[in-house]
Amino acid sequence: MKDVQYLVLRKDNLSSFIAHLSKDQKVMAPVSKGYGNYAFEEVTSAEQVALKYIPTILPPKKFFMPQRETLIEYNLQSGLEVNAVLEHEKMTLFGVHTCDLAGIQCLNMVFSERPKDYNYLLRKRGISIIGLECNEYCDEYASCNIVNSNMPNGGYDLFFTDLGDCFVVHVNTQVGDEMVERTKMFEKPSRTHFDAFMALREAKSKIFKNEIPIEPRDIPELFDRSFDSEVWKELEQKCLSCGNCTNVCPTCYCFDLLDEMNLDLNSGRKFRKWDSCQLEPFAKVAGGENFRKSRAARQRHRYYRKFEYPVAKYSRFFCTGCGRCSRACMADIKLKDTLNALIKERMNKLWIKWL
Repeated sequence: MKDVQYLVLRKDNLSSFIAHLSKDQKVMAPVSKGYGNYAFEEVTSAEQVALKYIPTILPPKKFFMPQRETLIEYNLQSGLEVNAVLEHEKMTLFGVHTCDLAGIQCLNMVFSERPKDYNYLLRKRGISIIGLECNEYCDEYASCNIVNSNMPNGGYDLFFTDLGDCFVVHVNTQVGDEMVERTKMFEKPSRTHFDAFMALREAKSKIFKNEIPIEPRDIPELFDRSFDSEVWKELEQKCLSCGNCTNVCPTCYCFDLLDEMNLDLNSGRKFRKWDSCQLEPFAKVAGGENFRKSRAARQRHRYYRKFEYPVAKYSRFFCTGCGRCSRACMADIKLKDTLNALIKERMNKLWIKWL
């Protein structure tokens, strides 16, 4: 643990730290909404923050890619006047779990490709991120070890690890270093802090285990051979096509573009809103053809967009193991159950072939 990289913040200084940050810009952090639900909302003190929480109802992607976003405004009264719109504000996200850090990294990759999404990229430049380590599983729906998101892997300015009476803080960027300098509340770690930090990481290696009976590196091959699986037909009988799973997913980024005229019929706007591949009209094209008309095809597509297609394109899973899709599903479709069903089917086929 190098002093230049790691510092310590005492717990009794956390509220002052958040209050200091909130003077310059909004600070968004997980807040309890009751009944085991949490949401990122504006805070000004540590008393409002839920330091131990299951993933929020909506992931922090809502700050990078709003559910509804105006792109251009136009006026037809004097020729054609078109103005680009970028609605954004500086903010700090505090307490972002590693699964959501992974989700933001996935979105960064997607929207940095040509043609670049400058609305996303410019908004991202104004957002600082303070991560918060999970010392244990959030709940039974989390599957972060499958996709290696239970440990920090970049994507933050500061990263907090809770050691009980203090946080060990990793300073990862210049923005993080400026936070440290501006607040002047951090101390150098001692050997005791180092030992406790390493003991925590050692304990995590025993707590977080492979949640499915195959190695994560074998998942892409599993999907290579599961396109015609009966599992998709079984999901079709359960799926309600409500779109909950994609709305709460930290890496789903599909949107629809719409025009809205004002009542004067001379001015209006073009805006985008979140869309979902699980909705029946999503894959419908001109002429009425629908390339994924069945719920089985749409469910299969969703899983392949997490475990197959992005591996080929970006060399990483686009599932972050947060468990939101399983928590939000009204039909009780669970991601780990689906993976286990595909594995079981594949093993049975291999066994029959061997016989």
